[in-house]
Amino acid sequence: MWVLAGTLVAGLVVGVLLHRRNGRIRTTTPEAPSGLPEPVVEALAPGTAVTLVQISTTFCAPCRHTRAVLSHLAKRTEGLTHVDLDVTDRPHVARDLGVLRTPTTLALTSSGRELLRVSGVPKAQELLTALEPHLVPRVERGSHSQGG
Repeated sequence: MWVLAGTLVAGLVVGVLLHRRNGRIRTTTPEAPSGLPEPVVEALAPGTAVTLVQISTTFCAPCRHTRAVLSHLAKRTEGLTHVDLDVTDRPHVARDLGVLRTPTTLALTSSGRELLRVSGVPKAQELLTALEPHLVPRVERGSHSQGG
Protein backbone atom coordinates (compact mmCIF):
# COMPACT_ATOMS: atom_id res chain seq x y z
CA MET A 1 0.00 0.00 0.00
CA TRP A 2 2.83 2.40 0.88
CA VAL A 3 4.55 1.72 -2.45
CA LEU A 4 1.35 2.57 -4.31
CA ALA A 5 0.89 5.81 -2.34
CA GLY A 6 4.55 6.78 -2.86
CA THR A 7 4.30 6.13 -6.60
CA LEU A 8 1.13 8.19 -6.82
CA VAL A 9 2.69 11.14 -4.95
CA ALA A 10 5.87 10.98 -7.06
CA GLY A 11 3.78 10.94 -10.24
CA LEU A 12 1.78 13.95 -9.11
CA VAL A 13 4.93 15.92 -8.24
CA VAL A 14 6.52 15.17 -11.62
CA GLY A 15 3.28 16.07 -13.42
CA VAL A 16 2.99 19.41 -11.62
CA LEU A 17 6.64 20.26 -12.35
CA LEU A 18 6.29 19.43 -16.05
CA HIS A 19 3.07 21.44 -16.29
CA ARG A 20 4.71 24.49 -14.69
CA ARG A 21 7.66 24.34 -17.14
CA ASN A 22 5.47 23.99 -20.24
CA GLY A 23 5.67 27.12 -22.39
CA ARG A 24 7.96 28.96 -19.97
CA ILE A 25 10.58 31.16 -21.60
CA ARG A 26 14.15 30.60 -20.43
CA THR A 27 16.71 33.20 -21.40
CA THR A 28 20.24 32.06 -22.04
CA THR A 29 23.58 33.63 -21.30
CA PRO A 30 24.94 35.90 -24.06
CA GLU A 31 27.77 33.66 -25.20
CA ALA A 32 29.13 33.02 -28.65
CA PRO A 33 27.54 30.02 -30.37
CA SER A 34 29.35 26.80 -29.55
CA GLY A 35 29.12 24.80 -32.75
CA LEU A 36 25.48 24.57 -33.74
CA PRO A 37 24.52 21.42 -35.66
CA GLU A 38 24.60 21.96 -39.44
CA PRO A 39 20.79 21.66 -39.95
CA VAL A 40 20.32 24.50 -37.46
CA VAL A 41 22.97 26.68 -39.10
CA GLU A 42 21.28 26.08 -42.47
CA ALA A 43 17.93 27.09 -40.98
CA LEU A 44 19.14 30.51 -39.83
CA ALA A 45 17.78 33.32 -41.95
CA PRO A 46 20.57 35.72 -42.92
CA GLY A 47 19.64 39.36 -42.50
CA THR A 48 16.82 38.51 -40.10
CA ALA A 49 17.05 39.73 -36.52
CA VAL A 50 15.68 36.53 -34.94
CA THR A 51 15.00 33.05 -36.29
CA LEU A 52 12.67 30.85 -34.25
CA VAL A 53 13.94 27.29 -34.75
CA GLN A 54 11.25 24.85 -33.66
CA ILE A 55 12.60 21.40 -32.81
CA SER A 56 9.85 18.90 -33.64
CA THR A 57 9.20 15.24 -34.26
CA THR A 58 6.78 13.62 -36.67
CA PHE A 59 4.20 12.29 -34.23
CA CYS A 60 4.23 15.21 -31.78
CA ALA A 61 0.74 16.72 -31.39
CA PRO A 62 1.86 19.84 -29.47
CA CYS A 63 4.38 20.47 -32.29
CA ARG A 64 1.50 21.21 -34.70
CA HIS A 65 0.03 23.75 -32.29
CA THR A 66 3.46 25.32 -31.77
CA ARG A 67 3.97 25.52 -35.55
CA ALA A 68 0.68 27.41 -35.90
CA VAL A 69 1.54 29.86 -33.09
CA LEU A 70 5.08 30.55 -34.33
CA SER A 71 4.28 30.83 -38.03
CA HIS A 72 1.47 33.30 -37.29
CA LEU A 73 3.77 35.32 -35.04
CA ALA A 74 6.54 35.39 -37.68
CA LYS A 75 4.13 36.47 -40.43
CA ARG A 76 2.98 39.50 -38.47
CA THR A 77 6.32 40.51 -36.91
CA GLU A 78 9.05 42.28 -38.85
CA GLY A 79 12.51 40.80 -38.36
CA LEU A 80 11.18 37.43 -37.17
CA THR A 81 11.39 34.14 -39.08
CA HIS A 82 10.10 30.69 -38.13
CA VAL A 83 11.64 27.38 -39.20
CA ASP A 84 10.34 23.96 -38.16
CA LEU A 85 13.17 21.43 -37.89
CA ASP A 86 11.99 17.82 -37.69
CA VAL A 87 14.56 15.76 -35.77
CA THR A 88 12.76 12.41 -35.98
CA ASP A 89 15.50 10.96 -38.19
CA ARG A 90 18.25 13.21 -36.75
CA PRO A 91 18.21 12.71 -32.96
CA HIS A 92 21.84 13.87 -32.79
CA VAL A 93 20.64 17.41 -33.56
CA ALA A 94 18.39 17.45 -30.49
CA ARG A 95 21.13 15.87 -28.38
CA ASP A 96 23.73 18.44 -29.51
CA LEU A 97 21.33 21.28 -28.63
CA GLY A 98 20.44 19.83 -25.23
CA VAL A 99 16.79 19.42 -26.24
CA LEU A 100 15.04 16.82 -24.09
CA ARG A 101 11.47 17.17 -25.37
CA THR A 102 9.51 18.35 -28.36
CA PRO A 103 8.44 20.91 -29.15
CA THR A 104 11.32 23.10 -28.07
CA THR A 105 11.77 26.50 -29.69
CA LEU A 106 15.14 28.23 -29.88
CA ALA A 107 15.32 31.95 -30.65
CA LEU A 108 18.61 32.51 -32.49
CA THR A 109 20.27 35.57 -33.99
CA SER A 110 21.49 35.41 -37.59
CA SER A 111 24.98 34.70 -36.20
CA GLY A 112 23.64 31.70 -34.25
CA ARG A 113 23.63 33.15 -30.73
CA GLU A 114 20.82 31.70 -28.64
CA LEU A 115 18.63 34.37 -27.08
CA LEU A 116 16.11 32.13 -25.37
CA ARG A 117 14.37 28.78 -25.54
CA VAL A 118 10.88 27.54 -24.79
CA SER A 119 9.95 23.94 -24.00
CA GLY A 120 6.38 23.10 -24.92
CA VAL A 121 3.87 25.33 -26.65
CA PRO A 122 4.89 28.99 -26.28
CA LYS A 123 2.49 31.75 -25.36
CA ALA A 124 2.65 34.14 -28.32
CA GLN A 125 2.44 37.44 -26.43
CA GLU A 126 4.99 36.40 -23.79
CA LEU A 127 7.39 35.26 -26.50
CA LEU A 128 6.96 38.47 -28.48
CA THR A 129 7.56 40.55 -25.36
CA ALA A 130 10.76 38.61 -24.60
CA LEU A 131 11.99 39.02 -28.19
CA GLU A 132 11.07 42.70 -28.54
CA PRO A 133 14.51 44.08 -27.55
CA HIS A 134 16.10 41.99 -30.33
CA LEU A 135 13.70 42.93 -33.13
CA VAL A 136 13.94 45.87 -35.51
CA PRO A 137 11.57 48.62 -34.34
CA ARG A 138 8.88 49.50 -36.83
CA VAL A 139 8.75 53.04 -38.14
CA GLU A 140 5.24 54.41 -37.99
CA ARG A 141 4.21 56.20 -41.16
CA GLY A 142 2.12 59.31 -40.78
CA SER A 143 2.87 59.70 -37.09
CA HIS A 144 2.47 63.06 -35.39
CA SER A 145 6.24 63.44 -34.89
CA GLN A 146 6.81 64.09 -38.60
CA GLY A 147 5.45 67.61 -38.37
CA GLY A 148 3.33 69.45 -40.86
